Formats: sequence, structure tokens, C-alpha cells
Amino acid sequence: MDQIWKRIEAVAEQNNGFIRTSQVEELGISRPMLRKYTDAGKLEQVRKGLYVLSDDIADEYALLQARSKVAVFSYGTALFLWGLSDRTPHVYDITMPRGANISLLKRDNSNLRCHYVQQEIYELGISETTSPQGATVRLYDKERCICDLIRDKEQMDMQLYSQAIKDYFKSKPNNRKLLKYGKVFGIEDKIRTYMEVL
Repeated sequence: MDQIWKRIEAVAEQNNGFIRTSQVEELGISRPMLRKYTDAGKLEQVRKGLYVLSDDIADEYALLQARSKVAVFSYGTALFLWGLSDRTPHVYDITMPRGANISLLKRDNSNLRCHYVQQEIYELGISETTSPQGATVRLYDKERCICDLIRDKEQMDMQLYSQAIKDYFKSKPNNRKLLKYGKVFGIEDKIRTYMEVL
């Protein structure tokens, strides 16, 4: 068995199935070896400097985030990942700070819905969970998702909105955190109303 290939596979296993050129170089493996394995059909280049194992089914969630360090799953996508929606996303909702350049990501993924916010709001509630295929992905915590729903109610699908709000308040809601976020977004009164009703 090819020892270099074994080392590349080991890196991929530790990295949600991805290999970056920089990681391979850190192991003392030259770039032409990546080309060799790509030509042999063992690796597939998904963008410059990023590869996946050809015989693996790439984790869509992890792949999107591997291509952009600022993309955070939000809205319907985050609700699905938290189990607050039973709708598998066909369009991935991602939020990033204003001014972030993700034109290549948008060009290569027609199923992206991008939300741009100020830096201080962008960082509020960033958390991690496991994707359906087992990768660790960044997304907004449940409280941030609920605030985003309430804040953008007019643009939301009402069925998704209702299910997420009811399911969140049926589980163990973190009212303190919810109100803290609500204050930042200027929707504290609306959140108090939901807390009283639900």
C-alpha cells in the first residue's frame, strides 16, 4: 500500500473528508503528488488548494464552510441542523459580515441565500454542531435563530416560522439569552410577548 496515500487519507479523515494543499505540504509531501492522485482518480479538486477523496460523498455543509471561513449557517439551514425544522434545506442560508467577498462561493453554488450583517451582529451567537454526515459546522445558536426569525418575520415562510417558534419554546428555552439577543436586535418586547403566550 502506498504510504504517501495513507498519510493523505489520514489527514482527510481528521478534516471532514477534505485535504488542503497546505496540510499536505506540512507533511513534507510535494504538490505534484496531489496532481498524481487527482489524475489517478483518487482525489478530486473542489477549488484551488482544496481536495476531497473521490470515493467519499462530500459533506455539503462542511464543504461550503471549507470554502469560506466567514460563512455561518443561519435561518432555515440552522433551524434544520438544530432539529427545529424537519425541512431538509434545498437552499443553504448563510450569514456573513458586510463586505465579505464570497463571489466564488456564490458562483459555484446556485443554492445559496446570503445574509449580510454588521460585524458585531455577525459574531453574536456563533456556535457549532454536527452535520447529518458527522462534520463539525458553524451555525448560529437556537436563540440567535429565533431572534432572526422574529426580526425578519415578513420574509419568512410562515409554516417554518410557526414550527420553529413552537418547537423552541416547547424545548428548554434559554429565556435569558433570548432576551439579551432581543435587546441587541431591538425586539425585546416581541420576545416577551412570545414568552408569555408560549
